[in-house]
Amino acid sequence: MAERSEVVFVDGVRTPFGRAGEKGMYWNTRADDLVVKAIIGLLERNPNVPKDRIDDVAIAATTQQGDQGLTIGRTAALLAGLPKSVPGFAIDRMCAGAMTSVTTLGAGIGFGAYDLAIAGGVEHMGRHPMGFGADPNPRFLSEKLVGEDALNMGITAERIHDRFPHLTKERADRFAMLSQQKVAAAYAAGKIQPDLVPVALRSEAGWGLASEDEGMRPATTMEGLATLKTPFRAHGRVTAGNSSPLTDGATASLLASGEAARELGLAPKMRLVSFAFAGVEPEIMGIGPVPSTEKALRKAGLSIDDIGLFELNEAFAIQVLSLLDHFGIDDEDPRVNKWGGAIAIGHPLAASGVRLMIQLARQFSEHPEVRYGLTAMCVGLGQGGSVIWENPNWNGKA
Repeated sequence: MAERSEVVFVDGVRTPFGRAGEKGMYWNTRADDLVVKAIIGLLERNPNVPKDRIDDVAIAATTQQGDQGLTIGRTAALLAGLPKSVPGFAIDRMCAGAMTSVTTLGAGIGFGAYDLAIAGGVEHMGRHPMGFGADPNPRFLSEKLVGEDALNMGITAERIHDRFPHLTKERADRFAMLSQQKVAAAYAAGKIQPDLVPVALRSEAGWGLASEDEGMRPATTMEGLATLKTPFRAHGRVTAGNSSPLTDGATASLLASGEAARELGLAPKMRLVSFAFAGVEPEIMGIGPVPSTEKALRKAGLSIDDIGLFELNEAFAIQVLSLLDHFGIDDEDPRVNKWGGAIAIGHPLAASGVRLMIQLARQFSEHPEVRYGLTAMCVGLGQGGSVIWENPNWNGKA
C-alpha cells in the first residue's frame, strides 16, 4: 500500500464574528451567505487554485436547518461559484464541526483520494440556537445514559469547577480578562485583520460593512467580572464574562496534498501531523480536549513539551484552565492563545475550529523557532478534538 500523502493547510479566512440575536450585526444576513462570502474570499486570495481542481467541500453546521440545512457544503460551493462538478457535504460535530471538516478532508488527502479541498463551518446562533428543534431520544434520560442537564453547557462548566476546586472563579475571571486584553492588543498590532473577509450588512438604518469582531470588551476588569450573575447555578462560578458569547460567523480553509501545493506554487502555512477525537462524560464535556490531546500526541510520537504554540477554544475559561492544569502549564503561559480567544472573539460553534487554525498559522509565520502547534477544543455531548500541526517555517532551533 502506498505511503500516505503529505497534508498541508494552505490558507484560511473567516468573516468577522457578530453577536447573536436581533441586536447583532448579522441578524438580517443568511447563514449560507456568510460561509459563501468566506469561500469566495478564500478563493480570491488563492488565484493559482483552479476551481475545477477542488475535489470536495465540507462545511459544518451544528443546527442543520433553514439556511444552514440542505447539505450546506454543496449549496455553498454552488453559491460561491465553484463548478457544478465540485461536490460538497455537511458535517456536524457540534463545536468541533469545522475541525472535523478539516480532519475528514485531510484524511482524504492523506489517503490519496483528494488533491485540493475546502473545509469550514458556519453558525448563525441568532437564527439557530444550539439544539433548537432537536428531539433527543427519551432513552437518554430514562436509561440514565446522560444527565438531565448534559446539554446545558454552562452547567457542565460549573461541574469542572466542582471537580477541580483549586481552579477558582478568580482564576477563570483573570483568564477571561487577559483574553479580552490580548485580542485588543492583537487588533491594535494588525494581527487579526489580514484574515478577515468583510461582509456587507443590511439593517433598517441602511447598508454597512462588518470588518471586525463585534463582541470584544477590551475594558473588562476583574472588579467588573466579579459582579456578574452566575446564571447556571446560584452562587456559581460561570458567568457571561468568563464564557464565550453566543456568536454568528463563518470560516473556510484550503487544504492540499504537498504534491498539489508544489505543482500549483502554493505556499503551505502548516502541515498536518496528527489529530484525535475522544469522548468523556457528557455532564463534564469541557475536559474533552485532555484525552483527545493525549491521543493526538501519542499518535504523533510527541509530548506536550514539544508543543510551542497552543490555540485552545475558550468555550469557558474553566475549560481551558482544566487542560492547562492537567498538563502542568501555567494559566498565563505565553505559548497559549497569544492573541486571545473565543471569550473575546466569540464562538460560532461549528465555525470555530478553523478560526483556531487561522490564528495558529499566522503565528507560525512569526515564530520560526516553534516547530509544533496544537489546536484543541471541547465538544458538546462529551467530546474533545485536537489537531497537531508542524510549522513549515521552522528553522531547526528550539
